[in-house]
Amino acid sequence: MKMDLNVIIEKMETGDQDAALTALQTFNKERLGELVLGFLERDLQPSCQLACLETIRILSRDKKSLAPFATRHAMQILIRHAGLGQGEGVTPEIPDLEVIVEALKCLCNIVFNSEAAQEAGAELHLIVGLAKRLKQCREPQWNHDVRFFDLRLTFLITALRVDIRAQLARELRGVSLLSEALDATLGLCWPDTYEVARAGFDGCSELPPLGRQETERVMEILKILFNVTFDSNRRKVDEEEAATYRHLGAILRHCIMSTSEGEERTEEMQSHTVNLLGNLPLPCLDVLLMPKVQQGSIEYMGVNMDAVKVLVEFLEKRLDRGNKLKETLLPSLNLLTESARIHRETRKFLRMKVLPPLRDVKNRPEVGNALRNKLVRLMTHIDTDVKHCAAEFLFVLCKESVSRFIKYTGYGNAAGLLAARGLMRGGRDPGHYSEDEDSDTEEYREAKPHINPVTGRVEEEQPNPMEGMTEEQKEYEAMKLVKMFDKLSREQLIQPMKIGADGKMTSLEPQELHYLASQQFGESNNSDSDSDTN
Repeated sequence: MKMDLNVIIEKMETGDQDAALTALQTFNKERLGELVLGFLERDLQPSCQLACLETIRILSRDKKSLAPFATRHAMQILIRHAGLGQGEGVTPEIPDLEVIVEALKCLCNIVFNSEAAQEAGAELHLIVGLAKRLKQCREPQWNHDVRFFDLRLTFLITALRVDIRAQLARELRGVSLLSEALDATLGLCWPDTYEVARAGFDGCSELPPLGRQETERVMEILKILFNVTFDSNRRKVDEEEAATYRHLGAILRHCIMSTSEGEERTEEMQSHTVNLLGNLPLPCLDVLLMPKVQQGSIEYMGVNMDAVKVLVEFLEKRLDRGNKLKETLLPSLNLLTESARIHRETRKFLRMKVLPPLRDVKNRPEVGNALRNKLVRLMTHIDTDVKHCAAEFLFVLCKESVSRFIKYTGYGNAAGLLAARGLMRGGRDPGHYSEDEDSDTEEYREAKPHINPVTGRVEEEQPNPMEGMTEEQKEYEAMKLVKMFDKLSREQLIQPMKIGADGKMTSLEPQELHYLASQQFGESNNSDSDSDTN
């Protein structure tokens, strides 16, 4: 039974928030959305506005109840109450933070669930209002909830609308804006151009963990930055943009080195940071190595390797977990690969960690618990992207030398990458690598003549199956094998392959296989005939 509209209005005008909320929740659901929006257009007490917005938030979780809230007019009302209006309607001089937060929660629900609401948000320049408030990241008037839901709404609308993402990135200078917000949230100071420290902890080897609220805001900012920089590493950037990205990269290095309350939160923050670092233009990755070597930091070749060490540890954690490797492992693997490709010091440090001088020659390269073993196992993973990235990483650490790559992985594991690159005949891919020696251990030098290059380990000598056969018997067995291949090929059970002139695998047609075999057999017969004649 519908509640009389006049009763509802009376409850709203009393200013009793609980009574108003109870009345609203019992009203006919079909008209409730329109009713509360109508109330929000009135000059109500903040407590009643809050009751209306809480009702909208609850209703907006249900996609079937979204229609009244996804219109341009409804979005305009909610944007005004969120304090994000652009000259439309009146915003209170002293905003009620609870009302703003509740309006932001409503907008998050509605924008996430409705394309019409996203369109309306674009028309009403919602992102401009959000950017304007993000600029106030150092002003004390906004509490954590307002800042957090501002960021959450910005993330949603930039994830769902490519045009708004581009607007924030270019027109509103999103990278600089969000870098400043990240700087303010972390409470940073800058001892040098690209050297970052936590204010009050400059020179400390260990920083205190970030608080829960700061961690939540940092992760939202990182997610928005991921959206707006999605294509940055695919295009050329000018000097001004490069400086902006290097500035951001320095902050991200600090994020990698920071911890939060609990290991799970720390890893989640590091994961968002790694994802974002993968979007930066490659020349800007040098900021990972820029900070000076300090007491307690890891130095290698005169360079601070703290961040690289953390990335390796993060990579190994993801490897050990083994879940959703494509989503969780590839960003860090790609980041380390590209960093090793362009920075000699990084490559040498990673090679020391991942491919130390070879001593274990009795086990296959994929057997064991060392980081090299784990990565080699991925080279035969069922997911093509995973196995390609693992092989590429190890190949770069081997300076793209085929012989060195096979030494550490075995030819069988390496074959996929070598075939794709046209390196089945050996050699080296063109690359910019320094010349340094691959020092072999004494164990490896002694075992090298006995290592099976296919499996990458020392194997017991097997008896020769052709020992004691005459040349005619060997020829007969060879032809028997060729005919078996020919039959399987014609029945399309296998596809014989050969290495082409470009070093890549190419199909060997059945008639070609038969022709080559017949030609070899004919030449052998001719040779025998000549011998008999003589």
